[in-house]
This record gives sequence, structure tokens and C-alpha cells, in this order.
Amino acid sequence: MINISLIVIKTNQLEKQADFYSRLGFKFDYHNHGNGPFHFASVGSPVVLEIYPLPKSVAAADNTTRLGFQVHSLDELIRNLQADGVTIVSFPAHSDWGYTAVVQDYDGRKIELSEK
Repeated sequence: MINISLIVIKTNQLEKQADFYSRLGFKFDYHNHGNGPFHFASVGSPVVLEIYPLPKSVAAADNTTRLGFQVHSLDELIRNLQADGVTIVSFPAHSDWGYTAVVQDYDGRKIELSEK
């Protein structure tokens, strides 16, 4: 069996993305390692989500990666995200994979949310 323990995304909207993922339930520390760039790293969950600044040589953040997270109270979360202007790609519905919805982060990544 294998488990994911680390996800790293890169963006030119560091604080905005940290705010977005915080609304999904992540808690972040802001720090760096040695001479590396300051970044956000989640704490308190089995998967560490790190949000790094986009390298200067890269013009745009990758928006082809799709991420998925389990959340509590999916309907309430979607209402709150919608009220905050977050793009809702698909509203909560029952599927073969459970009760799910899809939203977009600020770089356009599709984020699948499923209720625990």
C-alpha cells in the first residue's frame, strides 16, 4: 500500500492560494528551509500541502493538475466558497465516488471535494 504524504503546488498568488486552501480546512505555517524561498506548508494533516512561489523562469502556474480532498459538510463549504466568489465547476451531487463537487483554485486547478 502507498499513501501520498506531500503535494507541492507553485503559484504567483502565494497568499491568495493559502487563503483558498485554508477555507478547505488546511492550516499553514509560513517558513523556508535554508536558503530556499519562503512558502506555506500545511500542518496537522497526514498529507503536507506546500505552496511555493512560482519560479521566475515560469510564466504561469500549472492548471492541469487535479487535486482531491475529503471535507466535512460539503454543502456548507460550497455555499461559503460560492459566496466568496470561488468558481464552482460542479455542484455537490452523488456519484460512483460518493458525494462530490468540483471547484477551481485561483490558478485554475480543478479541486474535487468529497464529503467524508
